[in-house]
Amino acid sequence: MNKRLYSWIPNALTLCNVITGFIALTYALQGDFTTTFLLVIIAAIFDFCDGLAARTLKAYSNIGKDLDSLADMVSFGAVPTAVMYMVLSQSQIPELKYLALLIIAFSALRLAIFNNDESQATEFRGLPTPAAALFFASYAISAAHLPVYAHVIAVVIVATLLVANIRMFSFKFKSLGFKDNSVRYIFLVGAIALSIYLALAIEGGGYMIPACIILLYIATSILYSFCPKSRA
Repeated sequence: MNKRLYSWIPNALTLCNVITGFIALTYALQGDFTTTFLLVIIAAIFDFCDGLAARTLKAYSNIGKDLDSLADMVSFGAVPTAVMYMVLSQSQIPELKYLALLIIAFSALRLAIFNNDESQATEFRGLPTPAAALFFASYAISAAHLPVYAHVIAVVIVATLLVANIRMFSFKFKSLGFKDNSVRYIFLVGAIALSIYLALAIEGGGYMIPACIILLYIATSILYSFCPKSRA
């Protein structure tokens, strides 16, 4: 009985992810990017916790794996697509709103590749969908005033990174030693310093933090991709 209960704990957290994602989607379509931003963060927390629970309880299953991807398609595929669809529809060239569909298309492709690529057990190939969603949710608040070409560049580059064959480090620690986790610790120190700066030095900088951290993650991962794989 307990074993069966434990196996459903990660799935329950994944269901919380998809429910939160759907609520975020409704707010995104209303143009309420602040609430969407907060809900995407909550969905990302659920997404992190379901994997942590599965590893801790050794409650792995094919159902859980598929359920996780389905939930991610809503929270981290449909939601950022809706966000950028609304941002572009309110821009100087509203017809460009259909460009946002690249996000959901490449998110679906990225999740399908991830589910069938055993090399991504300890690291990623391409930008994870939660990172892309957090970037766009933050971007919509802090950069919605930028010219339309900035939105186009953001959509094209981030959507392309979802399916790019670039090694990106994960946060799955096998040990706490610096040698095996140097890139993770360096990134975390940089992310903390960047967050403090944005929060204290820029008015409304708190909303910029996720987008800037994701940009830092992308830059760090590109450098990481040049490292020997044995040191990953």
